Amino acid sequence: MGFTIGGIREMRSGTRRRGRTSGRTSDCTAVAEFTGLWGWDVVPGARAAGPACSCGKTDCPAPGAHPLDPAAVVPAGATLGEVTASWSRFPGASVLLPVGRAFDIIDVPEPAGRRALIRLERMGLPLGPVIATPEGRAHFFVAPGAAAQLPTLLYRMGWDDATLDLHALGPGAYITAPPSDRGGLGPAAWLRAPSLDTATQPPQARLLLGTLAYVAHRSPCA
Repeated sequence: MGFTIGGIREMRSGTRRRGRTSGRTSDCTAVAEFTGLWGWDVVPGARAAGPACSCGKTDCPAPGAHPLDPAAVVPAGATLGEVTASWSRFPGASVLLPVGRAFDIIDVPEPAGRRALIRLERMGLPLGPVIATPEGRAHFFVAPGAAAQLPTLLYRMGWDDATLDLHALGPGAYITAPPSDRGGLGPAAWLRAPSLDTATQPPQARLLLGTLAYVAHRSPCA
């Protein structure tokens, strides 16, 4: 990786002490943490300003919620210097994480996700990061391949015929990383922040899916 955990901590404490760090420097530090510490690819994303999108397209189908250039990937392992050089081409961009590379996503309503998170923690099951989106969804990070496996997993667990507000995001999808704004609706936030073990080795979907499906199924009546 490009720098040490201590280096990340030093940058964080230095930012707090100075209190004058520019937004661009702060964004670059956050991106460098994702690439260098958590091992994730990052892509610059559009921002919304009212009904308009920073991409400049008047007919943009997803204002403030799509990559500015899907090819402009800042790869996992990029150093702070490399991130700064890449990110300077997209000032003010939001931070997007490509799904399907280091992780897939199980998507459920945020209230159900919060209840499931409590259950899963009490059960001592392995957990990865979890994001709350401004649209009211909870994104559970799981091992890559979950999106392709989801129908089979639900069938094996007996949930294939149930009405579930539960979905999987896989290759081709992008999620907004905290604390970036998504679609002008507000910032994404961590329900469970990443750590060294959970970011680099998210759990297999099958370990969480039974609880997530049960809580998602009950959530309309809860």
